[in-house]
Amino acid sequence: MASPAWHYVLKFIITGDAAVGKSSLLVRLTDQRFLANPDPTLGVEFGSKLITLPGPEATIVKLQCWDTAGTESFRSITRSYYRGAAGCLLVYDVTSRRSFDSVRTWLADVRAHADAHVSCILVGNKVDLVSGGEGQEPRERAVPTEVAEQFAKEEGLLFTEASARSGEGVEEAFVRAAQEVLGKVREGRFDDERSPGVKLSKPGAVPTETPKAPCCAT
Repeated sequence: MASPAWHYVLKFIITGDAAVGKSSLLVRLTDQRFLANPDPTLGVEFGSKLITLPGPEATIVKLQCWDTAGTESFRSITRSYYRGAAGCLLVYDVTSRRSFDSVRTWLADVRAHADAHVSCILVGNKVDLVSGGEGQEPRERAVPTEVAEQFAKEEGLLFTEASARSGEGVEEAFVRAAQEVLGKVREGRFDDERSPGVKLSKPGAVPTETPKAPCCAT
């Protein structure tokens, strides 16, 4: 019997205010490129990626990532995609205090609708804007790293900062969240057969990369 191409399929969601770079983070992960001028997400978009988690025995996971719209008009649609999610990226823009302040509301939504054991990582995106570079004028940082770290600690979240433009910290964010999910799987907190956000691979599965495509646009 053929061995599985991956060991687990994990459902992830990416959420946060509009224009914080959620779509750009997903494209950086799946296509290794920067989405300079993305169109606003209408409803939900999807992408997938195979990643290998380090450890004594390398574990291959397939991340199925749902990039959700950050506007209130799509909130009822995006909430339906939270259901059963095992992992979540809560994204804000380090140059926008408002986007950081909104994280608390997004987190409440995730905890109300995703799996009870969902692993969340708080991601401060657009760190490249603070330092400038590539012809950009530096912007003032609105959210100190220490403030975000403290919030993450208080809420039991993982935390990192990233740049979808440069790729800094992007894969690390997904890897750290996936590692925490698998830790919970091994502790028995997720049920392989009943948790929709965690699926054990079946032998003979063929790895495919699903292109990012619009879903539920209205």
